Amino acid sequence: MLARLSIVAGLVVGVAVAGLALGGIFALTPESLPAAVPSPTAGIATASPAAVSSLPPTPSPSPSPSATDGPFHVGRPAPPLVVPQVGGGTIDLASLRGKPVWVNFMATWCPPCQDEFPLMNSFAARYEETGLVVLAIDVQEDEPAVAAFAESLGAVFPMGLDGDGEASREWGAVALPVHFWNDTEGIVRDGALGGIGPDVMADGLRSILPGVDVTP
Repeated sequence: MLARLSIVAGLVVGVAVAGLALGGIFALTPESLPAAVPSPTAGIATASPAAVSSLPPTPSPSPSPSATDGPFHVGRPAPPLVVPQVGGGTIDLASLRGKPVWVNFMATWCPPCQDEFPLMNSFAARYEETGLVVLAIDVQEDEPAVAAFAESLGAVFPMGLDGDGEASREWGAVALPVHFWNDTEGIVRDGALGGIGPDVMADGLRSILPGVDVTP
């Protein structure tokens, strides 16, 4: 009798354990599982390779005008130049179109300017037959002082008066003396800061006197 009761009790326990196991399996449904941890890239839209290749290229920034301009306006039309002339009249660079023109911004108090004038006189006299015009433009000084300066150095070329400094600012002549060599078309072909010697002056003249044997 006791043996039969033990068998029955074992069956009851086995059925109970099996029921609990099945209940656990059915309880693990998708609704009851914890939500998946989101990926770090979830919600970020990514373009396919085809979409990327169809995008227009990003334009490169255009260089500013100042990045393409050379020093002394070389290769560009010379700025306007209209100033009173020492002794009367007007110097107008536009009226000299068709002639090579050497423009020098200077001042009487400037030692390099004083040193350059005899050399400029020599070049002006030697190459006058080529049509060369040499102009010295004094910056912000009175005419009597400039006239006396020109006479003392025997200047053989016209001198102009930039009384308010506007012309020198237009040309970018921020230091004195400074030289610009302009060809017959009014294009600046060379420039130099003073004081310079005959070799640099000759190089400047060669740039506006093609075919001429310019010597220092």
